[in-house]
Amino acid sequence: MAEVAIETERLRLRDWRDSDEADFYAIMNTPAVMRHLGGVQDPEAWHAGFERIRGFTRDFGHTFWIVEDKATGEIQGFCGLKRVNAPGAGDLTGTPEIGWRLRESAWGKGIAKEAAIASLDLGFDSFGYERIIAMTIAANAQSKGLMHRLGMHRRADLDFVDGRFGPEVNPQIVFEIEAVDWPAARQAALRPRQAV
Repeated sequence: MAEVAIETERLRLRDWRDSDEADFYAIMNTPAVMRHLGGVQDPEAWHAGFERIRGFTRDFGHTFWIVEDKATGEIQGFCGLKRVNAPGAGDLTGTPEIGWRLRESAWGKGIAKEAAIASLDLGFDSFGYERIIAMTIAANAQSKGLMHRLGMHRRADLDFVDGRFGPEVNPQIVFEIEAVDWPAARQAALRPRQAV
């Protein structure tokens, strides 16, 4: 039985099971999902990523957890916390990082925000982090939008080039939120979005 990190109204964030490797690859390795992540991966690349994700729990006590629909048990994607380990990250290496990736059918339903709020709660309340960063690329408007809705602030001074990837996934642009700012940001994030 996979250990549950946290539950929300609709979601369960849990550790990875062996069976998740193939299931996650099948639903998430699509051109749309991987558009800002270097493109569709072959099975060998995904297996290496799966092993890294599972290793984060061992090394840091947390990872990008599986996000599961509580009502159906269906995998929606992942969301959670790891430590920055990208080549080129410099002084950011070891900094707590929040990240998410959802299947296409989960987009636009507030699932990423719900899972991210729960992950930030764990990061600040349970793990005692003073700050948490998030990274994306300039073209990923959806991720940048969520970072703003979570109260994260752009930190252009921390941007870097991830040596594992080419220009299609670089530079990495950085957002940050500090523990002291999270309570007010959390309240704002929970308010319904206003129509424009």
